[in-house]
Amino acid sequence: MSRDTYDELGSISLWLVTSSFVMMMLVGLAVDLGGQVHAQQRAHDVAAQAARTGGQQVQAAPAIEGRYLALDTAASRRTAEGYLAEANVTGSVTITGGDTITVEVTDTYTPTFLSFIGIGDLTVTGEASARLIRSLGGTEQ
Repeated sequence: MSRDTYDELGSISLWLVTSSFVMMMLVGLAVDLGGQVHAQQRAHDVAAQAARTGGQQVQAAPAIEGRYLALDTAASRRTAEGYLAEANVTGSVTITGGDTITVEVTDTYTPTFLSFIGIGDLTVTGEASARLIRSLGGTEQ
């Protein structure tokens, strides 16, 4: 063997180790970013469902009499917060104008691969609103 051959021994191994590490990190990044997007979508879905359940709590007497349509604020808040508790997420419920309920959700996503390089839990949020409307003949009144 020539001297040049001895100088190159092991050089392919170093390249293989480095490229394997980079490929594993790229796969891990793809998996964890996909997981974070999924967690973000779940947070939005939970907020939307909590707003929907809270928005179903209306003041019965005025609605039945056809005078006006308004949320029963205490029941709406309690129902939406109960939905958040069942979904095991934290959030806040805001009722504005007597007819709109807004739910903001905060949750965390724990990375699978990126935790190996020191990236901890990632915060995800979602927000949704539900508004009561009164319609007659398909048009909002």
